[in-house]
Amino acid sequence: MTVKSFDEPNALATELNATIAKESPAVLAMLSAFGKRIFFPKGILAQAAEAKEKGKRFNVTIGIAKEAGKPMFLPSVMKQLPGLTPGDALPYAPATGRPELRKAWREALLAKNPSLEGQSFSTPIVTSGVTHALSLVADLFVDAGDTILLPDKYWENYDLLFGVRFGARMETFPLFAPGGGVDTEGLRAALAGRQGQPKTIVSFNFPNNPTGYSIQKKEADAVVEVLLEAADAGTNLLVLCDDAYFGLFYEDDVLPESLFARLAGRHERILAVKADGPTKEEYVWGLRTGMLTFGTKAAGDDQALYGALEKKIAGAIRSAISNSSNLAQAVVARAMAEPTFAEECRAKRSTLEGRARKVREVLASTDFSDVWEAYPFNAGYFMCLKMKGDAETFRTHLLEKHGVGVIADGAHDVRVAFAGVEEGDVPELFQTLAKAAREL
Repeated sequence: MTVKSFDEPNALATELNATIAKESPAVLAMLSAFGKRIFFPKGILAQAAEAKEKGKRFNVTIGIAKEAGKPMFLPSVMKQLPGLTPGDALPYAPATGRPELRKAWREALLAKNPSLEGQSFSTPIVTSGVTHALSLVADLFVDAGDTILLPDKYWENYDLLFGVRFGARMETFPLFAPGGGVDTEGLRAALAGRQGQPKTIVSFNFPNNPTGYSIQKKEADAVVEVLLEAADAGTNLLVLCDDAYFGLFYEDDVLPESLFARLAGRHERILAVKADGPTKEEYVWGLRTGMLTFGTKAAGDDQALYGALEKKIAGAIRSAISNSSNLAQAVVARAMAEPTFAEECRAKRSTLEGRARKVREVLASTDFSDVWEAYPFNAGYFMCLKMKGDAETFRTHLLEKHGVGVIADGAHDVRVAFAGVEEGDVPELFQTLAKAAREL
């Protein structure tokens, strides 16, 4: 009987760890136990890649059936995919994603975040949605018992993802300061409490789910200053920028870039990680296509560092889902190449902005102070109400008596996804919400 043990790092993992140690001791210190062990094997996929390049006579490496040198297909399947060939839609994608999509997304990051020009950041890796991107970050950097700092208004799936799945502790600081705006002093205090720890993971989600608030330019400057202060004091920081709703900004004073653009390449103790993708930005939710990008200051060769992290991410993807949907990637890549793509995105964003403005107009023109207080919002898909009564009681009453569904989030908060309501229906929606609350 042969027994394989995986307690000690594989030679390939050791090699990747050595590269990371050379270029960024801080990143190595922040890797989880799994992050140190994981690697991308020189197995079937690596051998198949070599054979694709050199196996001109026969290539019998990969488990894809072929006819006449092309992927075998069912006509009943391909007729559902007009405009795509079997070669585009049906084969496996590389573990890190289709190269043309990765290149296009990197170019889009630069276009949307001009501050990234000249800064150090990796080529985005394709994931199976933003949630998968976040999970991959946890794979590489979160051990059971680790603490994740995040604003007290956060997406409830973080509890499952980081808490239940990976065993992390969620420690919150206030999103909003008592006087309004992002609570940078709350962030400073939370970081001060982490001094002396081998790593500190901070997660930001702008535009925020559930509140729909996105950070303003002056607030972003203050947040970056606080993070740099902590790094200068010797704290190793992984700053996770969950940018699922990036670009959906509705006010001029909102930072039009990601915090990632302010942090990438800024400090050797800060690893900035951007999780985003076309899921929300390009309205293709069910295609489950996300992106994962790293940015830090390496000792010498940043591409060697990013290459090592990419191989570890590839190994994590390979070990869990093998690769993300090639069909979805083909659709997104082709759409992004269309000359009308950018204008189509702007038109849809304008529609959502009109709905957000209508919500603010209704809230400003009617006194709802007896039933709720509205949290600030200026971006994204959502806004949030702080109810005077119990949120879950209100939610069930509203649904059963008025046929309106909202999300109860905690004891008093209710999330309203205005993105799913036509602009003309917004007044009726909020009058109905108020009516139900007053009935209670």
